[in-house]
Amino acid sequence: MRLAATLLLAVLATACRTAAPRPPEATAPAAPVAPAPPPPAPARAVAVPEPRIALVLGGGAARGFAHIGVIRVLEQERIPVDLVVGTSVGSLIGAIYASARDSFELEWTAFQLQKDDLFDFGLVNAVVGMGYAKGDKLEAFVRAKVKQANIEQLAIPFAAVATDLNWGERVVLDRGSVARAVRASSAIPGIFEPVAHQGKILVDGGVVDNIAIDVARLKGADLVVAVDISDDVGNVQIRNVLDVLLQSTNIMFAENVKHRRQGADVLVAPDVRGVGMLDFGQKKRCMQAGMDAARRAVPQLRAAIAAWKARKAAQLAPRS
Repeated sequence: MRLAATLLLAVLATACRTAAPRPPEATAPAAPVAPAPPPPAPARAVAVPEPRIALVLGGGAARGFAHIGVIRVLEQERIPVDLVVGTSVGSLIGAIYASARDSFELEWTAFQLQKDDLFDFGLVNAVVGMGYAKGDKLEAFVRAKVKQANIEQLAIPFAAVATDLNWGERVVLDRGSVARAVRASSAIPGIFEPVAHQGKILVDGGVVDNIAIDVARLKGADLVVAVDISDDVGNVQIRNVLDVLLQSTNIMFAENVKHRRQGADVLVAPDVRGVGMLDFGQKKRCMQAGMDAARRAVPQLRAAIAAWKARKAAQLAPRS
C-alpha cells in the first residue's frame, strides 16, 4: 500500500516538471498578391474605304464604240465607276452611261446609232456657216437618250471637256445641260459649228486635252482608268476636204495624248487600227476591241485597288 502511494507521488512530480506546451506560433499575414493584368484588348479592325475610281474616255469619233466594250467588262468584273470624264465621243458615251449606269442599255443604243443621227451635214451650212454640220442632231440625240436634263442630276458624277475657241483654254463642263455639254465637247473644228455655251464659244475638247486624266484627279479620283482610242493615225484614204479635216483632227488628238496618258493608274488602249473617224460600220469590232483590252487590264486594275487600300489601311492604323 505504501509502495503504491510512493509511485503515484513520483508520477505526479514528473508531470509537474514537464514544460507546458508552447502555444502555436502566430503566422505572419501573407503579403497581398497583385492582381494579374488583364489580357490586351484585341486590335480593332480598321475600316478601309474603297477607292474612288474615275473612268476617263478619250476622243476618236467612231472609234468611241470601243468605250462601250470597256464599260461592259468593268460591270462584269464588278468594278464600280464613281466618276466619268469624257472628251468628244468620250463625252457622248460617258453621258449616256452616267445617266443609267447600264452597259447593256448603252450597247443597245450604240447598235441603233447611225452616222445620220449625229451629223446634220448641209451644203448651205458648209458654205455660209462655220462647219459642215450644225450639231443640232447630236444635241437632240443626247436629249432623247439621257433622261436627266442637267449634269448635276446624272446617276454618276460626270464632266465633259471642251476647248475655248477664243482663248485656247480647256473648259470643264460639270453643270448645266447634258446635251449642250456633249455637243460642245464633240464639236470637231471644221466639221461641227462651234457651240455658244456658258458665255464661251466652244469646240471639241480634244484640241487641248483628248484624255483628261488630270481633270479626274482634280475632281477627287483616287484611281484613274483611262481609255485611249487615238493610237495609230495612219490613213491613206484621204480624198476630199472633209477627209483632210478629220485626219488633221485625228493627228491632233493623238499628239496631245502622248504626254498625258502616263498619268493614268491603268491605261486601256483598244486595238482600233484602221477604223476611220466616221466609220460607223465597225461598231462590233470596236466594242470587241474594247472588251479585249479591258480584260487584259483587269489584273493591273485589281492590283492598283489592292495597293491603294493597303496604303490607306497603313494611314488609318492607330499609332502604338
